[in-house]
Formats: sequence, C-alpha cells, structure tokens
Amino acid sequence: MSLRFSDPIWQRPRTATAFQSLVPAGQCVDVVIVGGGIMGLSTALHAARLGLAVQVLEAGEIGNGASGLNGGQVIPGLKYDPDWLLEHFGLERGEALVNFAASTADAVFEMIRDERLAVPFVRNGWIQAAHTETALKAAANRDRQWRARGADVRLLSGTEIATMTGAQGYLGGWLDRRAGVIDPLAYTSELARVAAATSVNIAERQNVMQISKNAGNWHVFTESGAELKAKAIVLSTNAYTGGLLPGLAETIIPLHSFQIATAPLSSNLAAAILPEGQAVSDSRRILVYYRKSADGRLVLGGRGRMALPNSPADWAHLERALLRLYPALSDVAIEKRWFGRVAMTPDHLPHIHEPEKGLLAVVGCQGRGVGLMTALGERIASYLSNGDTRQLPFPVSPIRPIPFHAFRQVGVAATIAWYRMLDAFER
Repeated sequence: MSLRFSDPIWQRPRTATAFQSLVPAGQCVDVVIVGGGIMGLSTALHAARLGLAVQVLEAGEIGNGASGLNGGQVIPGLKYDPDWLLEHFGLERGEALVNFAASTADAVFEMIRDERLAVPFVRNGWIQAAHTETALKAAANRDRQWRARGADVRLLSGTEIATMTGAQGYLGGWLDRRAGVIDPLAYTSELARVAAATSVNIAERQNVMQISKNAGNWHVFTESGAELKAKAIVLSTNAYTGGLLPGLAETIIPLHSFQIATAPLSSNLAAAILPEGQAVSDSRRILVYYRKSADGRLVLGGRGRMALPNSPADWAHLERALLRLYPALSDVAIEKRWFGRVAMTPDHLPHIHEPEKGLLAVVGCQGRGVGLMTALGERIASYLSNGDTRQLPFPVSPIRPIPFHAFRQVGVAATIAWYRMLDAFER
C-alpha cells in the first residue's frame, strides 16, 4: 500500500548514505543483528567496540521504522516508579533496574556528545502534565520517589505549568530535567554512520526469512538469497517482529503512533508555547505528547487507528487535541502527518528472551524507546561479549504468547475508543 499520507517532519542528515555492506559468503561473524533501529545499532556499535565482528541486517532503510519516526522524546525511567520496581523485582535486581532506568536519557545525550553526532537536540526536561487531581497525586508520589534518589525533578503548580507549556487545561504537573528532545531520524542515521565507521557491516533491504542452527553456528537466510553464519543472533525488530522466532510476535501488541506537525510558529506563538523547549506528555488515558522541532514547529502525537491510515482524516483526532490545548493555533496549518509502529507488552516492561543459547530477542519499548533502547543496546553488547547475565537489567524470560492474541487487536481498538470517550468527559 502507498504511504503517501505519511509525510514525516524528520529528515536524514545530508551526509547520510545507503548501507550495503555484507560479510563475504562463508565468513562467520560473532553476531548478526536483525533490525537496524536504535536498539540494533546501539548493540552493534557497542559490540564492535568490544572487539566483536558484527553484521546488521535491515529489511527496509535505516530510520524507516519507529526509531526514525517517533516523537523524539528522550525520557528516563520506566512506566513504573522506583518503589514498584523494588517491590516486584526484589532489592538487588530492583535497585539495579532503578539505576538503569535513571540512566537511559544520559545514554542518548552522552552518545550525541561523545560521538559528535549531527543531531539537533534540546535538553531542558520533560513535563508530565496532570489534568485531574488523581493525576496530580500520582505526580507527587513519583516526585517523592525520584527526589529521594537525587534526581533533578520537581512538581509544577497550575501557574507554572501554564507558563512552561502555554497550554490550557492542566492543574499542575511534574518536571524531569534529565529528559530532552532530539531529531530521531537524524539520531538513528548518525548511529548507523558511526557504527559503520567502527567496523560494523550494515546492509539495508535485507529481509531475513529464516534462521537455523547447525554445527554450533547460527545460519541466517535473507529474501535476496544471502546466507550468513554467526555465533549469535540478536532480534531487534520490536514492533515489526514477524515469524522468525515462533511465538515472539504473539508476545506483543503492535500499536500505531500518529503524529502531526504545524507550520513554523510565528515569533509570538513560539514565545508563548513551550518557550524553554521541554517535551510534554499528558495524563489522559489515551495520552498525547508534544514538543517543538528544531525549525520551530509544534509536533504532537498520540495513538491512532489500528489499521494503516488511508487519508488525512485519520489524523483528525490529533488536530482536535492540538486545538483543545492551544486554541490560538486554529489558523496555523498542519503541514506534516506521519505514523510509526510501537510495541507494547502486557506488563508494560521490555522483555529479553533467549530461547536458545546465542539467540537473543528484545521487545517492548513502551513509548520510551529512544533512551531505553540506546542504553539497553550497550548492556546486550556486554552480555554478548562476556556471557554475564548481570549485565542485563531485565531478567531473561521465556516466550509467553498472549492468549487469544489474534483477537487482542480488536480488544485494544475497543479499549482505545472507550478511553477516548472517558477522556472527553474530563476536559
């Protein structure tokens, strides 16, 4: 199907090139990474720095998936706060997981700095905006837990959040200054450039059709006829996971994240809307998230229809949300519309699987994939290098397909519609 209605704002760096590097037939590499998104490229770069021979295979073009099409919000932490993680994972594992979660935004901005990536970014924080008293209490609880750990966070009053966002309808919120925003397509493209310069072989348009194990090595077969041999395989396909590993695709719910971008804002509007450049996510059941781009547009995203879009009307719910927050934008044109696919797990945590030795799979970004997958890639690379499971922040878990997975999409669509109606009553 033509995706002519998907027109993202993000652009590849002028220096971006095509990647067509395949290891010679018969040569065995240390690891083949299936999927050239942030997770795959971060793993590849760190693995190469540890001395491993790496081949990345990308079915499409680098950045064409959710890694290059997301909202570019770099948010530390997980969906769960420190106290919950300690309660559910125990003191030792929970503490390690809290520390890892706290570090994920640092991993991105340190990567940009240390590797001198040509990536536009602003690191002035992320605001979680509360539109109800219940959400405000949750923010206060989150603030207490992270401030106790020395995080640069604070609660925002109704006056403060109105000044910092310029938006209507919030009672208060929570500011996490560890966070920021980037151009995600530039970031993914630059990760590929640096990985390739660090001896990683990257090949685009290499759709992997089959994997098998023979005589202690893994064999990878692509649609184009290439056959590769490796000591290990990492599946980093996330929401684009197919049938390579039986049952894996049935462990996640793929959702579409739709986004819109306005025309560049006038100087008056730019001064009133997110003047300090923070990212924002709200507290609604079907939340919206937004930020300003490097060229002065307002970019807003949220959940969209489960099917692929077929007209600009499929983004109308975001345009309504935009005007609810910013009535002054009623005369500002929407110039860009696009979408990407994200993966959710039932427990809202990333999952690491290793059904056989040397076969790793990672799924579930939960909407925080930029930081999470950058940081997790370094840990996966360390594990590939030394085999120490203590390098992995999340426990390795068995593949457990979601019961009645084929019907889950229908249920999710109905739930989204129901939640959207409830949100409308809380305006």
